[in-house]
Amino acid sequence: MLLERYTREFGYNLRLAGPVILGMLGHTLVAFVDNIMVGQLGTAELAAVSLGNSFMFVAMSLGIGFSTAITPLVAEAEGEGNFSRGKIAFKHGLVLCTLLGLMLFTSVFFTKPLMHLMKQPEEVVILAMPYLTYVAISLVPLIIFQAFKQCSDGLSLTRYPMYATLVANVVNVVLNYCFIFGHFGAPALGVVGAAIGTLASRVIMIWVLWWLLAHHQKAKWYVCQLRFKLLSSRVFKKILRLGFPSAMQMFFEVAIFTAAIWLSGVLGKNPQAANQIALNLSSMTFMVAMGFSVVAMIRVGNQKGKGAFEELRRIAFSIFLLSIICASVFALLFFVFRDFLPTIYLDLDDLDQFADNQQVMIMAAELMLVAAIFQISDSIQVVALGALRGLQDVFYPTLYTFISYWVVGFPISYYLGMYTQWASMGIWIGLLAGLTVAALTLLWRFNRLSKRLIGQRPASLSIENS
Repeated sequence: MLLERYTREFGYNLRLAGPVILGMLGHTLVAFVDNIMVGQLGTAELAAVSLGNSFMFVAMSLGIGFSTAITPLVAEAEGEGNFSRGKIAFKHGLVLCTLLGLMLFTSVFFTKPLMHLMKQPEEVVILAMPYLTYVAISLVPLIIFQAFKQCSDGLSLTRYPMYATLVANVVNVVLNYCFIFGHFGAPALGVVGAAIGTLASRVIMIWVLWWLLAHHQKAKWYVCQLRFKLLSSRVFKKILRLGFPSAMQMFFEVAIFTAAIWLSGVLGKNPQAANQIALNLSSMTFMVAMGFSVVAMIRVGNQKGKGAFEELRRIAFSIFLLSIICASVFALLFFVFRDFLPTIYLDLDDLDQFADNQQVMIMAAELMLVAAIFQISDSIQVVALGALRGLQDVFYPTLYTFISYWVVGFPISYYLGMYTQWASMGIWIGLLAGLTVAALTLLWRFNRLSKRLIGQRPASLSIENS
């Protein structure tokens, strides 16, 4: 059967994607736990975390997007059986990720005063400023962790980053409980306490992942005895050529969601809190799609290294199919439970916050409807990006994502959100439009390139210039 050609890959894809998804959900769970715990303090505190994280989302998108250049290079070298080439790619990627983490921290720290110019509620800005300081520092260990994670993924060792992330989440929950509310003798620091928990958990996350990889028979040769004196400008240039466009792809998408946070803040603290709830829930389901994207990047990279282009295309479309099925399930869940899910984030027994909480619940439930619709578009576009990165095709996908989000999506969000009665719903309709255009263009790009690769020698096609 035709369908069986694709469904027989589901088992292996799920085994490979499962740890990636759980690991990525772990990153999102840090924000989820912060939001739930801080949400007990009030809507202003929840909006402050949202505003602070909006700066972080932009910086993280650049760092995480850049680090994805390591995975296809390691995966291709693994497919070729070329250990030395894979280790060289990781070593150079680690250096660049460390430098990028420091640059991103510095950039976020010095852009904090922009909060005062963004027409955000003053009480929210006052709470967000100290929170952002500590969270910005955590960018450095986070991006270093990403370098190790991408190498581990490229070796198909997707469980180890998951283990490290789960440990980090336990640390984050415990420290949040102590420092947000002042338990076990710790000071009650409110939103700053959440930031301290995030910083500490990300430092521990690096150590755990390195220790796991250093004790694996194959991976230890990648992460131990790294000679940083032996560095090549040629390898740096290759990683930059792949990493910079990949960073911009993720930046364009994350930036439009960040713009949605800022636009919601212009509408008021309650629309901003409702936006944060819908965004956080959508981010959790997006991590599942991101997991399949990583699997697409790994498996396409492996097949590219082997020169097995028919298998490459078949495997990629099996991953597309599986991700669409999962996205459809999430869409149904968002639709059915749209009134219940926002209640997780709010203290409905707080009589002083009752009116605000009720308004936030109603608005968040409306946004969940749009989030349900764009589950499929969001899944297709990110999996297609992963497959294209596996082919090391980055230029045109970057162009397509820019057009989708900033030529199509943002103008719709801005107009409907600021100048019509749609308000927050209008902002999210723009997000839906951008994601849909991205899904269609990126899927078309992969379909076109994979067809051209079949039957051709690996050296006979220059994807980048096609």
